[in-house]
Amino acid sequence: MSWADRNLGELCSLITDGKHGDCKNEEGSGFFFISCKDVKDGRLNYDNARQIVRTDFAETHRRTDLKPGDVLLTNSGTIGRLAIAPDDDKTERTTFQKSVAVLKPIREQITPHFLYYKLTAENTRLINSAGGAAQKNLLLGELRRFSIRIPPLAKQSSITSVLSAYDDLIENNRRRIQLLEQAARLLYKEWFVHLRFPGHEHTQIIDGVPEGWEKKRLGAIAPLKYGKALKNDDRIPGPFPVYGSSGIVGTHAKALVPGPTVIVGRKGNVGSVYWSPDDCHPIDTVYYIDSEHCSLFLYYALQQMTFISTDVAVPGLNRDFAHSRLLLVADQKILRLFEDTVSPLHQQMELLKRQNASLAKARDLLLPKLMNGEVAV
Repeated sequence: MSWADRNLGELCSLITDGKHGDCKNEEGSGFFFISCKDVKDGRLNYDNARQIVRTDFAETHRRTDLKPGDVLLTNSGTIGRLAIAPDDDKTERTTFQKSVAVLKPIREQITPHFLYYKLTAENTRLINSAGGAAQKNLLLGELRRFSIRIPPLAKQSSITSVLSAYDDLIENNRRRIQLLEQAARLLYKEWFVHLRFPGHEHTQIIDGVPEGWEKKRLGAIAPLKYGKALKNDDRIPGPFPVYGSSGIVGTHAKALVPGPTVIVGRKGNVGSVYWSPDDCHPIDTVYYIDSEHCSLFLYYALQQMTFISTDVAVPGLNRDFAHSRLLLVADQKILRLFEDTVSPLHQQMELLKRQNASLAKARDLLLPKLMNGEVAV
């Protein structure tokens, strides 16, 4: 059998979007309310996902009913980000906002992974199908009429097995990176929060401050500098990461600051903290600590810091308020030992990230050729 043109509405039992209203937050409820910012790099990212009350979740979930293998697509604002709902316990406790659509594939006609990869390959067409001036929206009717070419099921499985091999390696590396970062974070807590640093048994501690250590204000140690605006239309894809308050949001041909640097969310994801070992461009939604003042100690210390101001009239992170926060700073011997211990972990992380970039590049070169039948499997 040959490839055939089919509309998504024919290939899916349901295509709908999330809740058009809002839900009441409840931190720690375990019921997640996903927005387009949480759909990234082919997966659902729960790190900063909203959690909502059970009753609001139940009302929205009746309509969306997310199941493992469903394909999620951002259809408002940032168009075309995709993810497959994983087979884990979070999926059944996840619903989403109207900026995310769910596609439930009819598995006798199309496999979930083939649908995901096909829409990834057709990303430019998806974006061009969206309308709206101020904010792009991909209407559900347009999505249902969106046509794709598909082969028989056996061929779909053969194609996705090739692409999944790359993604499995990427996911394995991503988990290794998480474990390495967790090890460094736990070491920071052990030494600088619980004060079980090397030699603590023989160090006098008065009012929570070990002898030779000091409490200092952040502004006196590492002043926060403002990032510089760089709109999407002004970015020229290049080797330098562009950082916003949600992390890397793109690339640019020119860096604003040399690495390493620590980035701190100023607007949006307030107080988020990122480490960039390379030259980069922090935009105007973040602050940064320049290479002269930044360190891995500061990177982990800032993750433990409370940046929420009681002045709710001022949105975002006030620089003077951030500078007033106190840090417990160890003596130089302990600081050097921490850097020497954690640096190899970060070097391993950077190696794995570069491996992932190479794997993703190879996969993305192969993707369109597999999806149009140019490369046979």
